Amino acid sequence: MALSPEHEAQILRYHHAERWRIGTIAAQLGLHRDTVARVLTQAGLPRHGAVQRASAIDPYLPFLHETLAQFPRLTAARLYDMVRARGYPGRPDHFRHLIARHRPRPSAEAYLRLRTLPGEQAQVDWGHFGHLTIGRARRPLMAFVMVLSWSRQLYLHFFLDARMENFLRGHVGAFARWGAVPRIALYDNLKSAVLERCGNAIRFHPSLLALAGHYRFEPRPVAVARGNEKGRVERAIRYVREAFFAGRPFVDLDDLNAQAQAWCEGAAGERRCPDDPSITVTEAFGMERERLLALPEAPFPTDEVRAVSAGKTPYVRFDLNDYSIPHTHVRRTLTVCADPLRVRILDGQDVIATHARSYDRRQQIECAAHLEALVAHKHAASAHRATDRLTAAVPACQALLAQAAERGEPLARTTRALTDLLDRYGASELAAAVDEALARGVPHPNAVRMALERRREAPPPLGVPLPAHLKTRDVTVRAHSLAGYDRLLEDDHDDA
Repeated sequence: MALSPEHEAQILRYHHAERWRIGTIAAQLGLHRDTVARVLTQAGLPRHGAVQRASAIDPYLPFLHETLAQFPRLTAARLYDMVRARGYPGRPDHFRHLIARHRPRPSAEAYLRLRTLPGEQAQVDWGHFGHLTIGRARRPLMAFVMVLSWSRQLYLHFFLDARMENFLRGHVGAFARWGAVPRIALYDNLKSAVLERCGNAIRFHPSLLALAGHYRFEPRPVAVARGNEKGRVERAIRYVREAFFAGRPFVDLDDLNAQAQAWCEGAAGERRCPDDPSITVTEAFGMERERLLALPEAPFPTDEVRAVSAGKTPYVRFDLNDYSIPHTHVRRTLTVCADPLRVRILDGQDVIATHARSYDRRQQIECAAHLEALVAHKHAASAHRATDRLTAAVPACQALLAQAAERGEPLARTTRALTDLLDRYGASELAAAVDEALARGVPHPNAVRMALERRREAPPPLGVPLPAHLKTRDVTVRAHSLAGYDRLLEDDHDDA
């Protein structure tokens, strides 16, 4: 662990002046005894009361010092493999403690105070402030912080993620709040700013370049592992944590951002300017504002644009939720255009749906008109399918439905009734009954039903020809008059 100069001075004084042992110093200062021993070894002074004994590592110290001088960050495990190959007999855990005492300490680096001209530079970064639970969704609470390097004027806005669109919205909001633009924006090497870096060759995010071109400022990343170059925004984030966010209650994200704006204009603006304690940050910003660049006529567009695929159901998924669309646009690739408040769904250039944005999870955000149109379409499709089935089975049904429509009969009810009769009696019987109803001029399902019932009461014709003796048995015999027999009796009496 890295110790402060004060701790090292205490260790040396307690050991050499007060004659404390290593274990006593470690217990009183809350340190590990190996840490105390390392400080004493690196100081180059002999330990008080320590018996100098030969160690198995002593023959290998010149090699270790030479290797560490060339590779100061080489791990203890790799050093152990190297000295073991050269005959070191010790164990790796003991070697790790020994090598810590001989590892060279990094030299302290001094930094120059960085000063900027008024209106020259702003520093930008994200700060993570935990999470917010919205319904079933747990979203990160991210703070976009931009600070003017000369006046320390602060802009603070909270978002529910650190996506590129929110990164751009933070810039647009800061420039709009200040009414001006700095000449340079300084960034860390975060992915929203720098996509790739190889030495001095830097590939910026194309959206950030478009934003910089629109507002005419220069994006500039700091050097790798040089966070001190943007220390103003780092201290600003720490200031936000301690002076604004700690213990602050808020209802939702809008309430938090309203409080943040009031705090930036109030307490944060009334603090003394670090470069000139005789004025406040607000007064310094008033002096710096004249040196900033003017805003363009229109703000930079920051809507989220996503290509989405609509499946069989009339919904598209965006940001963990489903949004309804008209049923006529399923099975297509659509475009979602979203801002923090609403979600628009486009088919080409046409806006087909608009919804309020939800930050919950697995919710269905629906428009009543979309569902009503789908239900009506399903009913109409059902009626069309029934009509097609009737006309295919019994072509005469088309004429009956047409006449029924002319008389103002409800076609849906008429179609359902005829479909039921088709299922009960079959196509041939229904065809005959429909023809009878049309012949009588009564295009109504009741007339067709009565015709079917009459045909059921009559004996059905046989489809197989009858034998000759059965045909003879069923021949109709006419009853003859018996007057001829009376005439024969009269003729017999005359003969007698």
